[in-house]
Amino acid sequence: MFEIFKIGFLQITFLDLLDLVLLFVIFYWMYNLLKDTVAVQILFGLVLLIFMTFISEMINLRAINWLLKSVMGVWLLAFIILFQPELRRVLLRLSNLPFLRFFLRTNLTQTIDEVISAVKEMSENHIGGLIVFVRSQNVEMNVDTGVPIGARVSKELLLSIFNPKSPLHDGAVLIEGSNLLFAKCILPLSTVTKLEGRLLGTRHRAALGLSEQTDALVLVVSEETGWISIAESGTFIFNIPKNKIESILSEKLS
Repeated sequence: MFEIFKIGFLQITFLDLLDLVLLFVIFYWMYNLLKDTVAVQILFGLVLLIFMTFISEMINLRAINWLLKSVMGVWLLAFIILFQPELRRVLLRLSNLPFLRFFLRTNLTQTIDEVISAVKEMSENHIGGLIVFVRSQNVEMNVDTGVPIGARVSKELLLSIFNPKSPLHDGAVLIEGSNLLFAKCILPLSTVTKLEGRLLGTRHRAALGLSEQTDALVLVVSEETGWISIAESGTFIFNIPKNKIESILSEKLS
């Protein structure tokens, strides 16, 4: 690759310049995603450590370079552990890029199909249900209790959990991607008891409460009416027709 310019003994090629531009774009993109969080301060520290490591290696300061690399390894690990919700937001935005969504669409479609099949049967038999779709924010801190499941989402699994005779049927299930993470989760209740002229039961208030505090999408099947409803951002879509629930859920989750 041809040389563009030279700084002392350091030769800068077109490939080096492209590498630096791409690195700048990546860090700028991450900064925009994390700028309203505490994680951005750690990100700046990490960038500074990377820069100092590069300088120390370039001028052959071996001891300082070794120390900086050791600190950077610990710093990076701490960043991943402490800021899981923020990193999840970055990965979610990354997964929404057009060229990646093509590969992820199959799993999403399959998960939605399994959920829709289950809730339609639950609706017909008036079996209550509360299904939380986790998005970019970590909802576990907003949820009490919960029994770990860690299984792939399927119609049979959902029907067995929400069967009135099942010890897990009370509470909500948490779905992230194609995995059902927890069952029997207690969600925070909304202070709103009446919406659009309708009195809200405990299940609907729980769905509304979580949607007020996080960006999760919560699907509710009413035990009394069999209605299928969706809570999102502190609002409800009530009594969604069975022939429209799949298109609405697909649009909101993708």
